[in-house]
Amino acid sequence: MPVNQDLLEKGVRKLLLLILLLIVSPITLNIAFKALTKMEDAPFIAYGILALAVVLIVLTLILAFKTVKTFLDALFNK
Repeated sequence: MPVNQDLLEKGVRKLLLLILLLIVSPITLNIAFKALTKMEDAPFIAYGILALAVVLIVLTLILAFKTVKTFLDALFNK
C-alpha cells in the first residue's frame, strides 16, 4: 500500500505549524492572565491579549484535527 507523498508533505508542514501553535498559544494565555492581575487601571490591553490567546487556542484545535485528517488521507490514499 503506497503512501501519497504530496499529502504526507502537506501533513508534515501542518504538523510543524501545529507544534508552533502548541507552544505559542499557552504562553500567550499565561501572559494574558498575568497582565490581567498587573493592570488594574487599563485592562483593555490585557483583554485584547486574552482574546488573541483564545483565538490561537481555537485555531490550534482546528489545525490539530485537520492535520490528523491529512495524515490519515495520506496513509489510506483518499
